[in-house]
Amino acid sequence: MDKNMQQANRNKKKPRIADKILSQKIRQLVPESQAYMDLLAFERKLDATIQRKKLDIQEALKRPMKQKRKLRIFISNTFNPGRQDADGGEETGPWWELRVEGRLLDENAEGSKPKQKFSTFFKSLVIELDKELYGPDNHLVEWHRTAKTNETDGFQVKRAGDQNVKCTVLLMLDYNPLKYKLDHRLARLLGIHTESRPQIINALWQYIKQHKLQDPNEREFVNCDKFLAQIFDMPRLKFAELPARLHSLLMAPDPIVINHTIVVEGPDAAKKAAAYDVEIEIDDPNKAQMNAFMMPSKSQQEIAANEAKIYDTVEQINSLKTSREFYLSFSENPQEFITNWLISQSRDLKTMTDVVGQPEEERRAEFYYNANIQEGVSRYFYNKVNERKDEIEKHLGFKN
Repeated sequence: MDKNMQQANRNKKKPRIADKILSQKIRQLVPESQAYMDLLAFERKLDATIQRKKLDIQEALKRPMKQKRKLRIFISNTFNPGRQDADGGEETGPWWELRVEGRLLDENAEGSKPKQKFSTFFKSLVIELDKELYGPDNHLVEWHRTAKTNETDGFQVKRAGDQNVKCTVLLMLDYNPLKYKLDHRLARLLGIHTESRPQIINALWQYIKQHKLQDPNEREFVNCDKFLAQIFDMPRLKFAELPARLHSLLMAPDPIVINHTIVVEGPDAAKKAAAYDVEIEIDDPNKAQMNAFMMPSKSQQEIAANEAKIYDTVEQINSLKTSREFYLSFSENPQEFITNWLISQSRDLKTMTDVVGQPEEERRAEFYYNANIQEGVSRYFYNKVNERKDEIEKHLGFKN
């Protein structure tokens, strides 16, 4: 049963744009149908515009879509001097807590979009405390992103102490796509410091093209100028070798370095905070809308269903037009209509049954008074007489 249904679906005629168009006769009979034709013309223009926009979006999605934003990093600390019990003994010693958190500026203006957690912007975080105060084994606090990392809105570090502590916060941004820091010579030559590999290769190609370094005879080679020769340590190289040669000139990007002092002394020691603004790149929010636009939606399914209804309706209209013409011809001249209809049916029957000749005309005597028939009969009898003559002469031995 399933195989029969699949075969029927394959054999089903695929609808065409022309199948939705009403014929000129129908438009003459029903002048209001011109409004439907105007809608079809508008639909074609709209489909062409949507298709062109989809192609533009597809090209745009192939390239990284980033937006520069300000990330405000808040570094604060609280200090607790400790407590004493009723007997005057110290129950807990003094301690401080450092918090590193942040948010995008103007994030609240984005409406109902959920807030992005602070840790999602970074690949790793290292807090380096004063080694003299906390020793070589307890002065580093590290966080590194893994596949199972739970995102958080901030990081906390708690240590015992009642002295001001100098610390360094190292934040490594999570670039997507990956970015690399260029060798200082190549960075000065191309005018970029940190960028993704495709952008670096493109900048290098623009430099080669601008300075006409491509070999005019062997186009796959680059003739290095004095700067490229110093960087790549060769006077000439192939285009295909550029990615491999760049590998040794690309390094991990520099982290964001924030020097901060944890203040636990003085009148403001209870709570001390500082803010730092960092420029970062995030995915363009329009990218999600573009992806959603390219995906099939419920409305597209409704459009397809309505398209099928239109095809069926136009097919019914054409069928009704054929029936109308049939009955209208019969009403105008029944005799001529029946005669023509019988002739047409006879012709169709002859085609279906592979009948030779014209059986209907041969039934009437008038058919044989045709000049062509007379000539054909004469030729027939002439051939028969000659055949008989040849047989007699051969039998009597006049012919070998």
